[in-house]
Amino acid sequence: MHNILLFGSFGTGEIILIALVILLLFGGRKIPELMKGLGKGVKSFKDGVNEVEKEIEKPEEVKPESSDKPEEKE
Repeated sequence: MHNILLFGSFGTGEIILIALVILLLFGGRKIPELMKGLGKGVKSFKDGVNEVEKEIEKPEEVKPESSDKPEEKE
């Protein structure tokens, strides 16, 4: 596979350059914390999407419209 879909048309050189810039900006000690936070964010987003999909797929509960007593109108 020539192109990685996640990075589009970025080549190996561009990816290495981006990684070096991130390393310089945040330092080696902050990167694991950043990735952990990013992973938690992605997981939370996926959980939210799955919850919405379940709500959409769930059949609606039918409420009984008629009852034994007629409605009183004043």
